[in-house]
Amino acid sequence: MHPALELDLLSSGIDLVAGVDEVGRGALAGPICAAAVLLDRRLLGDREKLAGVNDSKQVPAGRRQDLSARVWRLAPVVALGWAEAAEIDRLGVVAATRKAMISALAQLRPRPQALISDAVALSGPTVPERFIAIPRADSSCLSVAAASICAKVARDAHMRRLAGSYEAYGFASNVGYGTRHHLQALTAHGPSAEHRLSFAPCQRQLELGRQDWA
Repeated sequence: MHPALELDLLSSGIDLVAGVDEVGRGALAGPICAAAVLLDRRLLGDREKLAGVNDSKQVPAGRRQDLSARVWRLAPVVALGWAEAAEIDRLGVVAATRKAMISALAQLRPRPQALISDAVALSGPTVPERFIAIPRADSSCLSVAAASICAKVARDAHMRRLAGSYEAYGFASNVGYGTRHHLQALTAHGPSAEHRLSFAPCQRQLELGRQDWA
């Protein structure tokens, strides 16, 4: 991916650009994971080092692992932020997404001089004055694509770890999304502690369970 926007920012005198993205907003279970990736002039000037980085949804799973490891190795800083299922229920998915992103950004040292996000508006002391929110930035901006891949790999690994404690739901394969098997498991077993009870399929099964208990 050609880092056109990042290079434009460098040409304006900026040396450190961060991209932030999240995965897991639409899942029925598990957290939202956000990643923030800081790129500097050196790395942005050598396109080959991050060749193949793209929107995580466009990259095969095995390739994502390799690219995530490369980003973690080469980028000056990579940081993760999380919003757990209970926080998503309490805050709502949009506010929880912002919380996870701000948490990731707060860990970046040094601070970026410019920040690009995938159409999520952010504010606060960790957000630089030069902030750009672009729809589908994960498919057009290298820094956001790198963040997308790192967040996806980290969240998938987290869901696979949870799978051992919640075997009925198939988290190892569906990573919390509403596949047919997952919905069938919700019907059979009701929601677990990792499910988002404010999401309609989980809420419906919770209400059915309460009727059974009454």
